[in-house]
Amino acid sequence: MSDFRSAHIQGKFLAKKGLWISEFRIESGLNCGGHAFATDGNLLGPVLNEFHSKKTELLNELASICKKALLEKGYTESLLLPTSRITVQGGIGTNNENKFLLEHYHIDSTGWGSPFLLVPEVTNVDQTTLDALATAKKEDYFLSNASPLGIPFNNFRKSSSELQRKERIAKGRAGSPCYKKFLAFNTEFTEKPICTASRQYQDLKIKQLETKNLKGEEYEIALEQITDKDCLCEGLSAGALLKNEAGDKLRLTAVAICPGPNLAYFSGIFSLREMVDHIYGRTNLRNNVARPHMFINELQMNVDYLENESKKKKEDASGKYEKYLVEFKNNLLKGIEYYKSLLPDMKCETESFRQQMSNMFDHIRMGLERICTSPEVV
Repeated sequence: MSDFRSAHIQGKFLAKKGLWISEFRIESGLNCGGHAFATDGNLLGPVLNEFHSKKTELLNELASICKKALLEKGYTESLLLPTSRITVQGGIGTNNENKFLLEHYHIDSTGWGSPFLLVPEVTNVDQTTLDALATAKKEDYFLSNASPLGIPFNNFRKSSSELQRKERIAKGRAGSPCYKKFLAFNTEFTEKPICTASRQYQDLKIKQLETKNLKGEEYEIALEQITDKDCLCEGLSAGALLKNEAGDKLRLTAVAICPGPNLAYFSGIFSLREMVDHIYGRTNLRNNVARPHMFINELQMNVDYLENESKKKKEDASGKYEKYLVEFKNNLLKGIEYYKSLLPDMKCETESFRQQMSNMFDHIRMGLERICTSPEVV
């Protein structure tokens, strides 16, 4: 989950059924792989601080609810509940960051995901995609609208799936064949649900767009919103099939992959031993790309997201969306103040690095305060 409130709600829901959550895994909303959830501008540091201060209260409440539910179900012999772990993942890149999360917030463990895409021993990434990841630049990682679920999706510009998507558009054949239909939910044009990444849907949607007689940039933006959807059912599984030479009868070879933006700071192909040594500070696998602290990276991603959202036109007569943007911005400003107060506790970082962080927080805050959170209503 991305915040304490969701953990509390989900925990109570399951506890009432007699189910105990053995691990609450906190993940950064945007600084992660796969689908990204910006939430309400709640940053990882303040979220972890809330978990740290309310953990005992949360677990005691859930234990009481869960035991009551178990008694009602007739389980009277033993009501000794197991422990519950608090873990975190999302954009961790150095041993100093890892150590700080464990020690300051008393986290039980941390999760490292995207860097392991460069470790062939433990992840199923085909050689072509692996080579592309190993030599990628920072700009090759981007937050896209590729997911048919309509949720922002961390994507990779050099993936064969992204290249195939663009080639199909250039040939006037936008969209993908839809074989698995796992994400076929749209009934805008058909009685039977179809996928928005499918050729069938995009063809129908483009024909509808043509009737609106839009011109220039307005037309191009609308067209891109249709054709940027990609097939994840096939693409996300293709790498494992290719690596293990287990291709199916369709012979699909376009690979989609969704690394977190933190992978921009790692280049090369590594052994499991090398990656573990990096995590525990025995070696350094980072490339030469200047890397701010993970808290600053996540903050900047949220500011960029807010800026993009504030420029969108929304049909929102109630003002609900504007209130969302205002709350988002205020949460980011509160997060910056929290981080500024946290700097003296980051003893594992050098004084010069902490001063650099302070300056970056001030710079980001100035940019954030200039963002208008009152988008045009149409």
